Amino acid sequence: MPRPASAQRPLKTLDRVLSKAGAGSRTEARRWIGAGRVAVNGKVIQTPDYWVDLERDQVTLDGRPLKPARRIYLLLYKPKGYLTTYKDPEGRPTVYDLLQDLREWVFPVGRLDRDTSGLLLLTNDAQFAERIANPAFKVPKTYLVKASTHLTDEQLDRLARGVTLSDGPTRPAQVRRLREAGGKTVFEITITEGRNRQVRRMAEAIGSKVLKLVRTGIGPLTIAGLPIGAWRSLTPEERRLLVPAPAEKRRSPKPHPAPRSRKPRPPKTR
Repeated sequence: MPRPASAQRPLKTLDRVLSKAGAGSRTEARRWIGAGRVAVNGKVIQTPDYWVDLERDQVTLDGRPLKPARRIYLLLYKPKGYLTTYKDPEGRPTVYDLLQDLREWVFPVGRLDRDTSGLLLLTNDAQFAERIANPAFKVPKTYLVKASTHLTDEQLDRLARGVTLSDGPTRPAQVRRLREAGGKTVFEITITEGRNRQVRRMAEAIGSKVLKLVRTGIGPLTIAGLPIGAWRSLTPEERRLLVPAPAEKRRSPKPHPAPRSRKPRPPKTR
């Protein structure tokens, strides 16, 4: 199996190339590759981890070259009880059961666990997904939380300042108390990370548990007006607000050099 020649080259494994091109899931891609249906530069490859140079290699499926996938950007209101995965061995419902009318392949931008509902983005644009999910870009994610106990102002302040989890301290968050209900606190929290079960673990770090968790927003997007289980396409304006175009680097004009001071010349002598 060829190894990547350089980190700068656009190399991907063959199964990922098929998936990102919108042909199907990586599981399906591995099955096609194993069946001998995929070729690279005319040679049948049956190794899913075969490295492909996206600038030079031609990949075909059943003899037909892969076509660039039409870019798709979806906003789904995930219901509680659905898994953010393609298929479940136990037969539990997944978010793909809600996308049966969609012909193209998409993948989730991050995940929501089974007991969490709310806003989930799906796309076939890997660069867009990286820009949203990578914590380095600090895209805010907002959650509605119902805690199992009454939370004091000090406990909410601890969440806002950041708490220490098993994988390190969390970043500061925006926290807002909404209401008290039967000895339980409902609050809103906005974080700029996406660790596994982060909000639930943050609540446990202050001595409480999450009874209900809904992601209500990502960046400027919200689930307002969208029924549970429904999805819609993002508008071009929404995509622009989520992932702004990189600002052009402006060159600052070079400062003019300060005039040199001239020493007075001595008078000429005759």
